[in-house]
Amino acid sequence: MNRNNIWIHIGIAVVLIMMAAVLGQIGRWRESLHDRSDAVQKRVETIKAEQSNANAPEVLVRFKPGISLSQIRSIATANNDSLADEIESVSGLAVIDDLDNADAQTVANQYAAMSDKVAYAEVNYRIKLDDPIQKDLVKDGVYRETTAEMPNDPMFVDQWALHNFGQDGGTKRADIDALEAWTTTKGSDEVVVAVLDSGVDFTHIDLKGNMWTRPANVPAYTDDELGTFNDINGYNGTDKISDPMDDNGHGTHCAGIIGAEGDNGEGITGINQKVKIMPLKFLGRGGMGTTEDAIEAINYAIDRKKNGVNIRIISASWGSTSKSKALEDTIRAAGDAGILFIAAAGNDGSNNDSRPHYPSNYDLPNVISVAALDRNDKLAGFSNFGFKTVHIAAPGKDILSTWLGGAYREASGTSMATPYVSGVAALIVAAEPKITMEKLRERLLSTADKIDMLDGKVATGGRICAANAIAGKVLNHLQH
Repeated sequence: MNRNNIWIHIGIAVVLIMMAAVLGQIGRWRESLHDRSDAVQKRVETIKAEQSNANAPEVLVRFKPGISLSQIRSIATANNDSLADEIESVSGLAVIDDLDNADAQTVANQYAAMSDKVAYAEVNYRIKLDDPIQKDLVKDGVYRETTAEMPNDPMFVDQWALHNFGQDGGTKRADIDALEAWTTTKGSDEVVVAVLDSGVDFTHIDLKGNMWTRPANVPAYTDDELGTFNDINGYNGTDKISDPMDDNGHGTHCAGIIGAEGDNGEGITGINQKVKIMPLKFLGRGGMGTTEDAIEAINYAIDRKKNGVNIRIISASWGSTSKSKALEDTIRAAGDAGILFIAAAGNDGSNNDSRPHYPSNYDLPNVISVAALDRNDKLAGFSNFGFKTVHIAAPGKDILSTWLGGAYREASGTSMATPYVSGVAALIVAAEPKITMEKLRERLLSTADKIDMLDGKVATGGRICAANAIAGKVLNHLQH
């Protein structure tokens, strides 16, 4: 090759390299623009959700006994307000929508001043999910040995909370003893657990077989003020004509912990390999809702229970520092209907005895408050605690469960710990269908596995244990 040809080839090579670099940069620009577009879209959706939240009815008012519904309507009209809804499960509780766009606290004070007619009035507070951001973890790559006692779900070996053999730096036996509990029962499709959250992806391959659907003999849910709901697949308080499909992911993750189908050769298994999960959607895509939204959803669950649906547990993986008497009264009404309410203690790393977190802090006979543990039986750094107000702990860090679009994801928070207690509660009901709500709560708390470092941190000083709870006593556990 002569010298001229060499320089020609070098020149062509340089041009090709430059073209590749330019094309690569264009690709990176496209990716960057796509990412920014996604971020902008998410921000727009969040703003829309916040605006929708801001337009929610302003106040929750409980009128005194003897004040009729027609009188409530007249009082609202006289104040240029409207009765947005009556909460049927709590006598005298009404949702009032101010038509003057006045400050919500001003409106609440206005009704509270009617002391001859009103027991209390309060602002309809906003609620937002507050779980810690989950980071991707690197697995330790150890051989995941399976045994005949394990379900054939391929990811079960990564579910340390159900069976901890020391994987990924965990401590053996720091789990809820699911394998031992399953020798007695693996759950029942006669038991309904309501997940009060962002909805559930009820089409997920690992959930659809365990999802509740309204039986033909149960009438569609109709509210006098809100109308008829499309509740074939559960309740959607964000859009009553739509099904409760999850568009956030949080509710789907919680549902999988309770009842992903077990031994089906897919993904993971829930604590209950068989169960019926009822979505109660009150949080939107941005993870936001209001106190009123939660109350309406609980009211729905109570109505379904009265119509013959065997709802035994409501699992509530959310909360705030805003106390609501209206929400407390509605949860109390759920207890009166025989429904246990299991709530997340919160993720501020603070003491709930001195800084209350609701609804977990409501001192009601049907409430259980749950703290979160890591895979070494240590209280997670983010978890709230409280010797007087937090009752029990459960696995809540790096928890693998179902996610949107048929996916699976690890997440952390007392949000994840709560459905472990809810799931164990459902297992007990499967084994003892006639157990009362009071006995169910007592069983869960009295059979906790004691952990020294939880002494003084939670009331029971222990972690939920499925094997103990099913047996009805604290066992001398054999090694796995």
